[in-house]
Amino acid sequence: MPGFQIFLRELCVLCASAVKTFLRIIRMIDIGKLYCSGESTGDSLRYGTAGVKDSHGNKPHKRVVLASERRPIVVWSTTRTCNLRCVHCYTDSENQSYSGELTTDEGLQLVDDLAAFGVPSLLFSGGEPLMRKDLYTLIERASGKEMRPVISTNGTLIDRDAARSIKDSGVVYVGISLDGMEDVNDQFRGVKGAFTRAMKGFENCLAIGQRVGLRLTLTRRNYQDLHRIFDFIESEGISRACFYHLVYSGRGGNMFKDDLTHRESRDAMDIIMQRTRDYFDRGLDINILTVDNHADGVYIYRRLLEENPARAEEVAELLSWNGGGAHSTGVGIGNIDFFGNVHPDQFWQDYTFGNVRERNFGDIWMDESDPLMKGLKHKAEHIKGRCRVCKYTHMCTGAMRVRAYRTYNDAWAPDPQCFLTDEEIGIDEKMRMQLKEGGEYYPMPRELEG
Repeated sequence: MPGFQIFLRELCVLCASAVKTFLRIIRMIDIGKLYCSGESTGDSLRYGTAGVKDSHGNKPHKRVVLASERRPIVVWSTTRTCNLRCVHCYTDSENQSYSGELTTDEGLQLVDDLAAFGVPSLLFSGGEPLMRKDLYTLIERASGKEMRPVISTNGTLIDRDAARSIKDSGVVYVGISLDGMEDVNDQFRGVKGAFTRAMKGFENCLAIGQRVGLRLTLTRRNYQDLHRIFDFIESEGISRACFYHLVYSGRGGNMFKDDLTHRESRDAMDIIMQRTRDYFDRGLDINILTVDNHADGVYIYRRLLEENPARAEEVAELLSWNGGGAHSTGVGIGNIDFFGNVHPDQFWQDYTFGNVRERNFGDIWMDESDPLMKGLKHKAEHIKGRCRVCKYTHMCTGAMRVRAYRTYNDAWAPDPQCFLTDEEIGIDEKMRMQLKEGGEYYPMPRELEG
């Protein structure tokens, strides 16, 4: 198979986006599940369905009465060191050593602590996690504690031996980040040849039966290639692909110019929905998801109101169970950095709730004395502006608070990447005037209005 085809055979078995995160299940919109009435192994986490053990042996997440009662998926940035220099890196990592990172013993103790707290899945991220020499020891401990270990990697270090070690240590999924075709990807990654080495990493994972997936961040540099990507997904038999919306953090905080406009976001969703529907209509078992913009779910619901009203109501119930962003950051997803600092999620590296060297993670996570943690635990009571008065608040609850903070310096302002119009979410001129009079009117940034 030509090298380019091998590339995109994997360019969609990889799931998620180029902000180096994977299994942010609570922030994912399963296009096949919602739009096409399909099923996937993440249903119990996203929508409260009971499910059964899947074909990979992964146990379903215990169903709870309220979404807010569940324990978070934890993204552990195991090291800041990285062999690449991605332009959107949320940890601003470099190819150098950093002092003060958690030791092996501290890491093992952390894994035990997270397991005791009931964390369902532990995502080993970075930097580049494969730069950490004791990574497999830490993964084996998590696997032995029945937490789902997942790796988020750039894939360039996965030779045959590394692929075997990943699988043998108990990793249930490897998310490899790409950002487009070769030249575009290497420009994003800051190292020439990163694309070719990542493709070899995919090939090595597949060769031993390791579950692996694509993570692609949607930007103006790559979204116009979506049809081409979907063609490759099918032609190469790729089973899973996730597409992330850009989140402003770290070096990614300087990428407004690369973010999709609202019109482009809608175009991207139209293509993703169209192609996913085509897969399902032809009986192809390919899991497609979007991440980090809960407006995607509302967009699907509104489309179904026209195409299949009965299914639309079922989707409304599924979206409402999670409340969109109501139970994501600060509830269903959390981050621990290389030094043991606990953050709302991996995009809030500048805000810390405490350190696991000083307190157990569970004690830190459940402590609402911090005003941001309290607000995140009760988002619906704090969001402002068009998000507060939106008629779909119960399906979204303001989406990504960190994007609001980066844009307006206000964690409770509207998410600037909501691409639904005021009219679509039930806001008329009178309501706009009321928001202005009440000091809750936040104009969308010009670069996102298109």
